[in-house]
Amino acid sequence: MLDKDGIAKRIAKEIKDGYYVNLGIGIPTLVANYIPNGINVALQSENGLLGMGPFPFEGEENADLINAGKQTITTLPGSSIFDSAESFGMIRAQKVDLTILGAMEVSENGDIANWKIPGKMVKGMGGAMDLVASAKNIIVAMQHVNQAGESKLLPACTLPLTGVRCVKKIVTELGLFEVHPLGGFKLLERAPGISINQIKNATAGKLIMDTEVPEMEA
Repeated sequence: MLDKDGIAKRIAKEIKDGYYVNLGIGIPTLVANYIPNGINVALQSENGLLGMGPFPFEGEENADLINAGKQTITTLPGSSIFDSAESFGMIRAQKVDLTILGAMEVSENGDIANWKIPGKMVKGMGGAMDLVASAKNIIVAMQHVNQAGESKLLPACTLPLTGVRCVKKIVTELGLFEVHPLGGFKLLERAPGISINQIKNATAGKLIMDTEVPEMEA
């Protein structure tokens, strides 16, 4: 079973050379620490930074350098800082090749709910609405089940939607899934030590798989 860093590490393998990538709040921010060697990417933070580096070592934090989740970060040579209006101009103009988001629920049609739980106070949907409407490719990093042990990969989302039919892939602690064009979660890889039955029992939505499903490489 993957921990949060394991999920981020697997998603980092989906990043291609030359990509511009937006990292959402939560598990997605960890992806910055696992960019493969030899891959040249530009990480974008929607609060106004292009060229985000990994998290700083303890004692080397700069409180003036933060990501959209208010975590201290580093910059890489050639990075640029600008206002959020310009940042969202990039997003809305589809300059971002890949967006990595956290989620509370994903439906088998690729709908995503990641901003509100009814009855709880929230500030609003935030930049996620622009990202899901404009992104060319969205990968979700999330836990497979909620705290009650209920599946978060569903036939249809029960929480208010952030975007419709926009998610392409999902990585959870149990595996890597692709949203099938006709609906359903296609299991591409199993997390180390995870069985098919464990994944079936934890997935409420339609699960699709080949006869043999490989285990993720470390």
